Amino acid sequence: MTGTYDEPVPVPAPDSVKGILHPDEQARHRSLARLSAGPEVGRFVEWYWSVRWDLTGRPPYYAEVLPFPCVNVTFERTETRTGGFVNGVCTTKYVRELSGVGETFGARFRAGGFGAFTGLDVGAFRDTAVPLTEVLPDAEDLADRVLAEPSDTQRRTIIEDFLIGRQAAADPNYRLVLRIVAAMEHDLELTRVDQVTDRFDIPIRTLQRMFRRYIGAGPKWVLRRYRLQDGADLLARGRTRDLAALATELGYFDQAHFSREFTAEVGMAPLEYAKNSLRSRNEVTSKVIPTRM
Repeated sequence: MTGTYDEPVPVPAPDSVKGILHPDEQARHRSLARLSAGPEVGRFVEWYWSVRWDLTGRPPYYAEVLPFPCVNVTFERTETRTGGFVNGVCTTKYVRELSGVGETFGARFRAGGFGAFTGLDVGAFRDTAVPLTEVLPDAEDLADRVLAEPSDTQRRTIIEDFLIGRQAAADPNYRLVLRIVAAMEHDLELTRVDQVTDRFDIPIRTLQRMFRRYIGAGPKWVLRRYRLQDGADLLARGRTRDLAALATELGYFDQAHFSREFTAEVGMAPLEYAKNSLRSRNEVTSKVIPTRM
């Protein structure tokens, strides 16, 4: 359940992999941990996440994600870059090369949260990442302090101490954005923008402006992204018996429409993705529970 404006959002269960493509295969190449946000910053920050990998002597791995409609502030130490970054909403499949030894600690803001917290139009960060100090000049030494601390819990404390000193005023438009996005994510009957405008009694132009300002992408894209994430998650879990019914549940015109969009975004057809996920899951299981001879 999504928290209210004044409640921190619960951290997903350990087995929640929504948005992560090829989750079982990816888990063999890196670790993933999540931490809840403290009550002082929970209005804006959804939770924190930590990824670490050691692929010494192994080829690089390309981790793929269908990102959520939110901004992530990351603190990274890798072979290619080190420092703090503001990562805007990514409207395509995100691919991250993992090589050598590296780590990323991230603060995932709520949908619209970074825009409400900073007062900035987050559309400027769409599909890009910029150094943290270009957005928050007073965060000059924040990345160094976060990365110098090995404990994720202490890293969270350092970030939250910084954020608490910059708390923003209440924003009624942000409250509305949170309500709309929560409905889009959790109500599978919402598949069209006109359904959203009717439910919340808001003109389409107003909705579009709010989403560009606070989220960085339009309401139609947000709806499609959530439904596509739902489809990828169900396929990875083995839902293959009736793709036509699955397409209908997700709000697509028909199976062909779902297959075209899924293939364009993910890079492989739904059944191929499901088979790949099953193969990866079986490989993991065979290592944990060896086959008896």
